[in-house]
Amino acid sequence: MRQLAKNTVFLYLRMFILLAAGLVTSRVVLKALGAEELGIYSAVAGLVSLFTLLTGSLTVAIGRFITFELGRGGKNLKTVFSTSVIVQLILSAAVIVLVETVGLWWVRHGMVIPQERIGAACIVLQFVAVSLVAQLVSVPYNAAIVAYERMDAFAYISILEGAGKLAVAFLIAVSPFDKLIFYSLLLALVSVLVRLAYGIFCRRSFPEVRFTRVFDKEVFKKMFSFAGWTFAGSGSFVAAEHGGNMLINFFSGPVANAAWLLSVQVKGAVEKFADSFTTAIKPQITKSFAQDRKEQTRSLVFTGSRVSVFLLLLVVCPLFFSAGFLTEFWLGKGSVPPGTVAFIRLALLDVLARSVSFTLGTFSSASGDVRNYQLTVGGIILLNIPIDFILLKMGAPAYSIFAVALFLDLLCIPARLLVLRRQFSFPAGRFFREVLLNEALVVGITFGSAWALTKILPPSTWAGCLLHMAASVLIAALACGFVGLKPEERRYWLGVIMEK
Repeated sequence: MRQLAKNTVFLYLRMFILLAAGLVTSRVVLKALGAEELGIYSAVAGLVSLFTLLTGSLTVAIGRFITFELGRGGKNLKTVFSTSVIVQLILSAAVIVLVETVGLWWVRHGMVIPQERIGAACIVLQFVAVSLVAQLVSVPYNAAIVAYERMDAFAYISILEGAGKLAVAFLIAVSPFDKLIFYSLLLALVSVLVRLAYGIFCRRSFPEVRFTRVFDKEVFKKMFSFAGWTFAGSGSFVAAEHGGNMLINFFSGPVANAAWLLSVQVKGAVEKFADSFTTAIKPQITKSFAQDRKEQTRSLVFTGSRVSVFLLLLVVCPLFFSAGFLTEFWLGKGSVPPGTVAFIRLALLDVLARSVSFTLGTFSSASGDVRNYQLTVGGIILLNIPIDFILLKMGAPAYSIFAVALFLDLLCIPARLLVLRRQFSFPAGRFFREVLLNEALVVGITFGSAWALTKILPPSTWAGCLLHMAASVLIAALACGFVGLKPEERRYWLGVIMEK
């Protein structure tokens, strides 16, 4: 538990660095590029992300196999790692081929982009592909860092990443070149530098994590089998999110894409509050499962779900009610794309709903048998695309795609529990009583109190906003600490906070 707390602290440090950099750069980039140019970048980047459906599944597979092997003693770790790197190199080549064929065709003939900017969009596509390849090749190295629970590396390297993104924002503001092209070029360079930093750290810190020309066919088959089924689940999230972005581009145009991108940036930053904790607990769940410690594994899953939701609640609740005022301050009054606040509020609720199931997915992945789980979840999540299409075609506002996502993510929770109960005898009833009801009560108390507080302290001025946010955080902390946590958990986390 102490190692978990230490890892969580380092991951929060990383999160705060990248969050601060993201808040500054988003405003500077929006002013430098304008909503339409930023929307073009969003649409092109979303298109490239669609080509990573299978690679996203392999990312999960690589993390699971490296951590599982380390949990069993690590005798074949070098073989698993080297095979993982080769797999990512092959997939990177496949992504480049798709980008240069299907991607270019779609940018020229399928996207809603002003005619005079199609050439620039095609160049942006190349640099986005470079960024993606750098991220793909980094996956085995990042997985090794997580497996060894060296989360301090993420904190240190995030300083490089945050500084790079800040430099990018200010350079494009004064650039005499085409700002959209220059922006995508600089982001690609930052991705490459971060990739090199992770590689150097792993090479110096972990003797077993060295790439050699070793390719194990059996490991490869197991990875692809695992990834193939994971594709049905994780790939569906990518398809739903970026498919929705493309539908927004088709029905509402690039300005709505800019609003979507800004909300996704906020969503991603907030999600890191919970993700920092779940990243720390994932290797412990996987290693515990590998060692057949059933009760410890279940305890980690239960605790992880509740703490993930509670950590997010500390951020989601104050931001939800202050979103209007803070967005105008962040982007500048008059610069906020239409619908951005509604996008952000629905995105925040969606993150909170997803956080319930973070550790359930980790439990399923640790087992290695993910077919039923991923097919069930993936089938539900893919309903986003047809429902989004119907709603947008009927004239619904662009932000309605997040309302659909929220509904389907809530629907996934009982579906996940049903599959895990049938396949692994997972105590779904106990999870419902000890986790879901507990989380629902805490969320209800927090949001209800914060909503009532808006009648007394409307967050429409700096004084009102700051007071309302502080009061909301206090309400959430008290609800989580005295209603959500068990007495022994409360004593432990209070001790960790006081020590740090």
